[in-house]
Amino acid sequence: MIKPHQKDERLLHDIRSTRMSDKGFRVWWLGQSGFLVQWKGKHLLFDPYLSDSLTRKYADTDKPHERMSERVIDPAELSFIDVVTSSHNHTDHLDAETLLPLLANNPGMQLLIPEANRQFVANRLQCNPAFPTGLNDGGSVVLGDFRFFGIPAAHNGLDRDDQGRCLYMGFIAEFGSYRIYHSGDTLWFDGLEDILRPFAVDVAFLPINGNKPERRVAGNLNAEEAARLGREIGAKCVIPHHYHLFAFNTEDPLHFIRWAEKYGTPYHVLELGASFDMP
Repeated sequence: MIKPHQKDERLLHDIRSTRMSDKGFRVWWLGQSGFLVQWKGKHLLFDPYLSDSLTRKYADTDKPHERMSERVIDPAELSFIDVVTSSHNHTDHLDAETLLPLLANNPGMQLLIPEANRQFVANRLQCNPAFPTGLNDGGSVVLGDFRFFGIPAAHNGLDRDDQGRCLYMGFIAEFGSYRIYHSGDTLWFDGLEDILRPFAVDVAFLPINGNKPERRVAGNLNAEEAARLGREIGAKCVIPHHYHLFAFNTEDPLHFIRWAEKYGTPYHVLELGASFDMP
């Protein structure tokens, strides 16, 4: 079992220690595709999965979701979140056992989702369907101090509902002079780099676990593609995600490092619970 760089109270202390800093922003990796962004006392939480709900769900099946790493924190301890995202409806990106404690302990928190998923999200969280803020590709919305832009995602296809709205999305978050891109789960589809390049992102969070049909789950960018996409869009830093949670669906980040160095892609690989500082 992989142990985090820091967890629980030590992680909380680290987050609180720079809460009021006005210098750049900080990012913590919370596991899988979950990242906590801190900027001038505000906190944005991308796609958190902080439970064992999938391990229990698939325990007695032919597709066990065996954990490779320890959980970094109880979501109920994160009582300072301003905005949380869910990029799509898969449980490791829309987990009731993570989101319900967050909602209970952050009464002013806002939830950003693909508009197409509104009723599904409301059913899973047993919340008012009007509560989440929906976004589609090509649109933008302001939530508190953050502006978000909707980016289509292919997981595996560029699937849309009967109104043409994306079922899978990535989000660009803009705050101050910074822009960051969280891909959600996606393959590299034709034109993705052209959509992203004009944003000149400071940090791109990209999956590296790849697309292997034998896993019987929807796939993602692999290590080479993530490194190459980061270079193509001119990201100042690529941080990989979607690995080291479930044994059947992971990747060695060393493969990403090798490709990033080959392509000259700026990168930073985070340990669980560790942070990255953007000056």
